[in-house]
Amino acid sequence: MARTVSRLSVRKRPLKTLERVLSKAGLGSRREARSWIGAGRVRVNGRLIQTPDLWVDLERDRVTLDDKPVRPETRLYLLLYKPTGYVTTYHDPEGRPTVYDLIRDMEAWVAPVGRLDRDTSGLLILTNDTQLAERLTNPEHQVPKTYLVKCASLLTDEQIERLRQGVELSDGMSRPAEVIRLRDSGKHTFLEMTIREGRNRQVRRMLEAVDSTVLKLVRTAIGPVRIGDLRMGTWRALTAAELIALKGGATSRPATRSSPRTLRRRC
Repeated sequence: MARTVSRLSVRKRPLKTLERVLSKAGLGSRREARSWIGAGRVRVNGRLIQTPDLWVDLERDRVTLDDKPVRPETRLYLLLYKPTGYVTTYHDPEGRPTVYDLIRDMEAWVAPVGRLDRDTSGLLILTNDTQLAERLTNPEHQVPKTYLVKCASLLTDEQIERLRQGVELSDGMSRPAEVIRLRDSGKHTFLEMTIREGRNRQVRRMLEAVDSTVLKLVRTAIGPVRIGDLRMGTWRALTAAELIALKGGATSRPATRSSPRTLRRRC
């Protein structure tokens, strides 16, 4: 006789492995999540867990990393003016300051959308909305990122045109960049440069490809969102208008340029 199974008894729960729970929360890659679990930094319902493949029921289980709840209750969208000297990871084995030192006491986890290297300052968006993070970082969407660049030398028109056309990098040809010569001062050229990729240290490598180097680099915009008058080392919540623009079609257009006075102050 065939066995009858109630539909209620086979209702699927939203189970995910523990490493996937951590990565989906926007905290880091699954590889990083496995290292956190192995290091004893993760608990499930108060119990220390060191098995990354443990299945977790997100409707019933409480997951914490370093005693902080992983699963956010609300969506947070922050704009941080990252200073130089800070790294964009949660925990740095070398003991360097991280951006999390600047946003203490958050009510939910947030993660950087992309990264800025330690020597680069400027606009950094942090959120627990993984869909928005994917939209802003996926190169297919070509979201513009705008930087102020202080070059170590005076650039010729030919060098700037090469940047505009795209240059050969170690990981392939870059996409064309939007480049504006702001001014020449002494032995340095100051540029506003917009790229639509997110390769590691891309602006620095593009300048090296045209026989120059970067002395100072400040990211001033991501898509339609500008850093504005935010003070270095501080943060604010994204406005409703900024969030709508980021989630909508406006990500394909770079933000309006800052005033000359603001540009001089930043770079």
